[in-house]
Amino acid sequence: MRGVSLPTLDVMRFNHGWAEGSEPEVSAGGVRGSRGHVLGTAAGPIESIAVLRPGLETVPVRDGPVDASTERMINMAQVIAKRAEVVQRILRPFFDTVMQPPIPGLPMIADFRAGDPQEPALPGLVDALQRCSTPTSTDWFAYRLTHEPARRAAAASLTSELGIEFSAEDVFLTRGASGAIALALHTVIDPGDEVVFLSPPWFFYEAMIHTSGATPVRVRLEPPAFDLDVAAIVSVLGPRTRAVIINTPHNPTGRIYSAAALKRLAQGLAEAGEQYGRPIWLISDEAYCRILFDNRSFISPGLYHPYSILARTYTKSALAPGQRLGFLALAPGLPEAEIMRKVLPRVIYSSGLAMPDAVMQYAMPDIDGLLIDMAALQRRRDDMVAVLREQGYEVHSPEATFYLMPRAPMDDDRTFCALLAEQGVAVLPGRVIELPGYFRISLTVPDETAERSLPIFARAIEQARSIVRRQP
Repeated sequence: MRGVSLPTLDVMRFNHGWAEGSEPEVSAGGVRGSRGHVLGTAAGPIESIAVLRPGLETVPVRDGPVDASTERMINMAQVIAKRAEVVQRILRPFFDTVMQPPIPGLPMIADFRAGDPQEPALPGLVDALQRCSTPTSTDWFAYRLTHEPARRAAAASLTSELGIEFSAEDVFLTRGASGAIALALHTVIDPGDEVVFLSPPWFFYEAMIHTSGATPVRVRLEPPAFDLDVAAIVSVLGPRTRAVIINTPHNPTGRIYSAAALKRLAQGLAEAGEQYGRPIWLISDEAYCRILFDNRSFISPGLYHPYSILARTYTKSALAPGQRLGFLALAPGLPEAEIMRKVLPRVIYSSGLAMPDAVMQYAMPDIDGLLIDMAALQRRRDDMVAVLREQGYEVHSPEATFYLMPRAPMDDDRTFCALLAEQGVAVLPGRVIELPGYFRISLTVPDETAERSLPIFARAIEQARSIVRRQP
């Protein structure tokens, strides 16, 4: 590549060993991007540069060898969108941790990383899917944008749970709550808008916000309580704020936000909307609204803010995340409901956000009434919390969801999770969900699996304490 010049935009990282250095000076052998960023590697300066998108200037590539890996990166840079690069950077911790074996070739005694089923599916789910897979008409498998019995079932369920009347015409079927959140973002967001979300978050909020063209703005929840910090949320609202995503019950902390806090939030959103001249949408992620412990009740944020969109899923209540089924619901009293009713179906088609498969839509009225064994899940929560505390772990008892969030007994949660993995127990490092120093345990394992893991947790905390004692 001697003597070649390449058009430039911003120097971006591909997370394949590249690292962005501090500006503004260029090291020997390094190259400056169009905004002065310096690109280097973990081993030192590089001899050539990959750029993402044509800009207004060119920067000569320094003479030197270009290996096959660098050539592939340059080729990728010429075809991949900047937004796609940002999304892959955000999601890399998830794919590296959750989608890969903790230690290749080493079987796990217990895998607590994700809320996946590890026991047979609910019989009612299997029966409904088998029955609805048998066609009763020639158009049984035709396009199904909306199956009215499914919409009516969802509206009736919302009305019963929340005590306020929902209409079937305000329910739009999606592929899980993630599909509902994506549909909401694609419907109300313009490029340059800001969307606020809570941290620690569900894995995909930030990436989905970027994909919609908006800028993500995070508000951190403070341990150990992880209460909804309304003042912090209100403090980041501005003229570009278009939406706030609230996840309650909260994944991963298991907090259920109180009516008092949600009312204060609604007031803050209304005041900010009035100040800046346009409404701020509240996107309420209610994926775990039925996974409640100790006879607690769920309170929807959508009850208090008129510009609310509710995202629901059956993948948690039926513990079948591979069977994507959920819906988006407009809050009763939404001022622009008629506009939204017309626009949402068109966004579903034009954005490629597919509606659920026909079989899932047909089965939805039956699936709506299903719920995993909450008594068994609560018992497992209680047993694991009690034993882990006995062993010396700091762990709170969640009010809802599938998860425990113990504090790691050493500063580096990844090192501690590696200690567990070496002994056959896989957990999720807190850094993957923006909570360093913690780790997440999913309770969706059989009781015997949880029991087999407990001696390993005991050994691992002693090993960690020994490591910490030896540190200077």
